[in-house]
Amino acid sequence: MFPTVEVRHLQAVIILAEELNFSRAAERLHITQSGLSKQISEVEAFRFHLFIRANKKNVELTQAGRLFVEEARLALMHIDRAVLAAREGNDSILTVGHSPDADHAWISAILAIRLLYPKLRIQLISEFSSELVQRVMAGDLSMALVTAPPENSRITAAAFAQTPLYAALPQNHAAAQKEDIAFQDLVKDEWILFARRSHPVVRAAIMDAAQRQGVAPKHAHDILTAQEAIHLVSQHVGVAIVTKPASVGISVEGVVIRPLSDPSLSFETCLIMRSDDDSRLANEFGRSFLRRYTPQRMPPKQMDFWLSA
Repeated sequence: MFPTVEVRHLQAVIILAEELNFSRAAERLHITQSGLSKQISEVEAFRFHLFIRANKKNVELTQAGRLFVEEARLALMHIDRAVLAAREGNDSILTVGHSPDADHAWISAILAIRLLYPKLRIQLISEFSSELVQRVMAGDLSMALVTAPPENSRITAAAFAQTPLYAALPQNHAAAQKEDIAFQDLVKDEWILFARRSHPVVRAAIMDAAQRQGVAPKHAHDILTAQEAIHLVSQHVGVAIVTKPASVGISVEGVVIRPLSDPSLSFETCLIMRSDDDSRLANEFGRSFLRRYTPQRMPPKQMDFWLSA
């Protein structure tokens, strides 16, 4: 008999390609290393090699492996499409919220998934994080992308990206040439910060970190978006602290953007849904979105909830 490739084989190859380590990949898949090795061997029974074994645990992708992983991701996406198409029925509209400063790649991923389902309509809604959480809990939004959502039993949150903070400085600032910025570098400056209603958790974390470091910020302006903040920096109003997705791709003459050195000022961006939302459409779409990102940051219980069939 000819060997067959199943969904579990595709998932095993993709996860091992992301980790390049049998121990970590097996842990993410919730199987033993020997079980993972068997699944990889079953795929390679087609007489091609996906991985080069560097040692007992570490591997490298071959050219055939890279091609296989690319197609395997597409195959899983089409499986998701088939499931969603069968389950659409009258539930054919999804409302997806995001912040004004959301990474454009996240929005592109949502729209790319949408293109696989001709009968599905996506309505994108831009709100600040606190409003997004409230609207998800109220059922106004099917799901939302939220950085540092508050802990709440009424929502389920799956982390898919790390969002660090960056400082935007005038080009002539004394710390502008440093690789990363400490709050002590900004002690003489007026600070431009996100308003509480824009990013309440992020705003509180910045103030707490400054207090721990013995820095009393000279508060200048509250802003709602990174674009506003960076414009004010260009006008020599002060220095701004913004999220990475917001700051990447923004180029303003006379302004440099550097990462903050404090490791505590990095936040999980999550896909959130109402905990009691049993919509098959929303859950399948959420899983499709999360499969585009490495689930290694998600605790096992979260991963089981979102990624199980």
